[in-house]
Amino acid sequence: MGQEAYDKLWKLIGLRYKSHPWHGIEIGKRTPRVVTSFIEVIPSDTVKYEVDKKTGYLKIDRPQKFSNIVPALYGFIPQTYCKEQVAAYCMEKTGKTDIIGDDDPLDICVLTEREVTHGNIIVKAKPIGGFRMLDGGEADDKIIAVLENDEVYGKWNDVSELPPSIINRLQHYFLTYKQLPGDKPKCEITHTYGRAEAQEVIRRSQIDYNKAYGNLEEVMSMTLMEAFNFGQRQQDILKDL
Repeated sequence: MGQEAYDKLWKLIGLRYKSHPWHGIEIGKRTPRVVTSFIEVIPSDTVKYEVDKKTGYLKIDRPQKFSNIVPALYGFIPQTYCKEQVAAYCMEKTGKTDIIGDDDPLDICVLTEREVTHGNIIVKAKPIGGFRMLDGGEADDKIIAVLENDEVYGKWNDVSELPPSIINRLQHYFLTYKQLPGDKPKCEITHTYGRAEAQEVIRRSQIDYNKAYGNLEEVMSMTLMEAFNFGQRQQDILKDL
């Protein structure tokens, strides 16, 4: 089966079956300047949702324990993965050692002046910066982006242009959303970085993804070929009976 036939087959599969948000949605040809983002949680949610890695469906991660709510659209960038490259960049910038990736797609929060009423959606977003966050010794970067062509936020190109109140609100959420009263802080934000570093984190997360999952479509195509060949062998055996 040639490549053209495989391409047609994948298009037909895409018409019949829902793509996995992490692996089946393309990050976009303009990355890292503009990235596709899958939104899991919105500011009005009182429950934290996240994609189940096995099925691709949204699942309830946990109820929000306190009154803090995510102050922006929150989700991840498809076809990214936080592993060796992301961890190495975090160690380079912080001077810390023994940091590992969190084995998740790269998180992103998307600012918009529009009210979005539900998650489980895809948006185009322009990364303008991020938080270098550590969660229990794991690199857990949070990319800050603005909705592409947003009437209010779309004019900003770097996190340094944002009002401090927006940065403070985002920082407060990520530093407290897992913390219980009386517990020691688990999360630490070492730096707030600008657009250039955000783009580098995205590039590195793509490298990590390609190393772990980059041949996913090739493996699936080979599996399909094996299935077709097996079916052909069965037919040949039946003909000889």
